[in-house]
Amino acid sequence: MQGGWLARRGRILLLLFCPGVVAGALAAADRPAATPPSATVEIEEDVYSFEPANNGAGPLWCSGSTCLVRVGSRVFASGIETLPDAKPLNNCRWTLYERLTNGWRRVGADATDRTREPSPLAALADDRLLLSVNPTLVTNREAYSGPARPEILQFSARDVLRPPVILRPQWDGRPPFSEHSYRSFAADGPGREFMLLQNIGYTHAEWAFQNRAGQWFKGQLRWPDGREYPQPQPVRVYYPNVLLRNRAVFFCGVSDIVEPYPAWRQFKKELTGQEWDYDFRRLFFTWCPDITTGKFSAWIEVASRDSTCGWIMPGDLWVDDDGTAHLVWTERALDERLRAKFFPAARQSHSIGYATVREGRLTGRRTLLMAEEGGSGEIPSAPRFQVTPDRHLFLIYYVQGTDAAGRAVSENRLLEILPGGETSPAVRVGFQKPFTSYFTATVRAGSPPSNTLELLGHRAGGAQTISYARVRLRR
Repeated sequence: MQGGWLARRGRILLLLFCPGVVAGALAAADRPAATPPSATVEIEEDVYSFEPANNGAGPLWCSGSTCLVRVGSRVFASGIETLPDAKPLNNCRWTLYERLTNGWRRVGADATDRTREPSPLAALADDRLLLSVNPTLVTNREAYSGPARPEILQFSARDVLRPPVILRPQWDGRPPFSEHSYRSFAADGPGREFMLLQNIGYTHAEWAFQNRAGQWFKGQLRWPDGREYPQPQPVRVYYPNVLLRNRAVFFCGVSDIVEPYPAWRQFKKELTGQEWDYDFRRLFFTWCPDITTGKFSAWIEVASRDSTCGWIMPGDLWVDDDGTAHLVWTERALDERLRAKFFPAARQSHSIGYATVREGRLTGRRTLLMAEEGGSGEIPSAPRFQVTPDRHLFLIYYVQGTDAAGRAVSENRLLEILPGGETSPAVRVGFQKPFTSYFTATVRAGSPPSNTLELLGHRAGGAQTISYARVRLRR
């Protein structure tokens, strides 16, 4: 942890679902206990329900982006609807919702095209609402897969019922886009600029950036070089968090390649009968100071669970005013199916990791919360940031499992980290049902900083329902 940025920004707030662990690790012994923060749940309600598409994706599949944005006083959510007369993979269409004073209404849906994945949203300060779509070009509704055409639908937030303007990004050549887009959509709301990245196979992502004058820039982001594997290969990086600010781009994602170690791959095949199994074990970061140049920095590896066949998933990314990138992610230490044969002495753990990066250099890294074999049974997941107008930072995540007394845990809590690293006591956030996976109205998609935390996602017991919550945070 770098004390400098803490002093410059003042306090950091984190919304936690397991109290005391971070506080015990970081609190300074020579300071009195801080006053607990408060969180008031103002709204908690369902937005829409859906039928599973059985196509490998779902309403939260674009987890590195978001399907929830705020444009001034208006809040919008995008959804996904399964089409009963179409077969996977392209058996869905996008839907669009707006929250009114008496609840949510559906204000749009794709009338002509089909797709596989959910459609992330972005917002610009001039009241533009942007929806990233990826319609298939295949007309046969029985066909399994085929080419697609990335587009951005531009709505007016003040008149969202008006037909949108269709924006077609410019690309480097003719990339073979398909229904497996694994795309990332980011916006600089105040700057009125946005960026779309769409993955191509195992080699790179195509990117397209539009500046505030409407001019397109294009290029490729090549994946890290995995020369250390038994068979050297590019390390495909997926599910990234992407932030765009003043034309600087910050990108953090996880490795996603077929199991690269032959002994592990063979053992997994014996267990599952499948020829493939993907790794999600190495967290990578890169940045570009000015996307109009197209020059990204060398990749850095922020975290890894490669030695014990573990698991990592990106959580969120935020960049403070001095250019320091703050990263948060989830880790699992090992694949327990392989432990007895390959690493019998290893211990299982589940944790939230946190790191800072400045100008392409790792400046700090630590564990915020851990549930370890033989210790805490409260397993954390799905960390998300929320930044306030005065640059306080919130982190929301979910914990499930059992506490020290053996009681079941599934709840939301809030604590504050004060200057110098000490923390306040944690308080419970009073959701009727905890949110287990979710989007937020993030600044990465152009929503403004806010003292109100807004969530869109699954609540406990609501596997086929997408819900919304609004929480007022106070110190």
